[in-house]
Amino acid sequence: MSEIEADAVPAPPSRPGPLYGLVRGVLRPLVRMVYRPTITGTEHVPRTGPVILASNHLSFVDSIVIPLAAPRPVQFLAKSHYFTGTGLTGWISRTFFTAIGAVSVERGAGAQAQAALDQGRRILDAGSAFALYPEGTRSLDGRLYRGRTGIAWLALTTGAVVVPVGLVGTQEIQPVGSSMPRVRPVTVRFGEPLDLSHHGAASSGRARRAATDEIMAAIHALTGQELADAYNEAPPQGTLARIADRVAPRERV
Repeated sequence: MSEIEADAVPAPPSRPGPLYGLVRGVLRPLVRMVYRPTITGTEHVPRTGPVILASNHLSFVDSIVIPLAAPRPVQFLAKSHYFTGTGLTGWISRTFFTAIGAVSVERGAGAQAQAALDQGRRILDAGSAFALYPEGTRSLDGRLYRGRTGIAWLALTTGAVVVPVGLVGTQEIQPVGSSMPRVRPVTVRFGEPLDLSHHGAASSGRARRAATDEIMAAIHALTGQELADAYNEAPPQGTLARIADRVAPRERV
């Protein structure tokens, strides 16, 4: 999933509200004037119907860059603490993230991860666009990590096409640990839509893995990042856990 992972709060709005259009209308020209991003391939994003934007993840600002670069409204999942603060700061955070199309979730795995996928499914079933980071969380070393199969489950379950997205340079705008964004060159590349139905049914673990690998290969073709050939997570602790993960690796969703 993403940082941007997990458990259900009440069912999210299936489409962004009116504030989204207002904020996007103001921020989009402002950001483009200041950062002058290079944006290519917008013609690959279907203007109607369910679509998943599957992106690499380098920075916190990715979830702002993608909605501003995409040619249609986009929703994504964001950590619940952005929505639960109190006072003026909490209100500003909640209003801002709602306005850019974010849907609140709790981070987690297992049942929580599935709850996040269910939220994404509701968005796609309404014919909306949904952005997702298959790596699960942002890459701290710039490498492209192995994709989690939740994105394939979503695509194969809903029939949504997947548009790979390659972000280049966003980690330079707000590096990990910095509090203020910097003006740096950014490139956003939208790739050709992927129809993953030939891999099989969503119930097949093999189909989910193959479909996810196809998505990650398409993202890699857009970014040229070094491949990590591992999941973006802490390695298993203990000898037995490491052996078990090699012999019978569990599916990451």
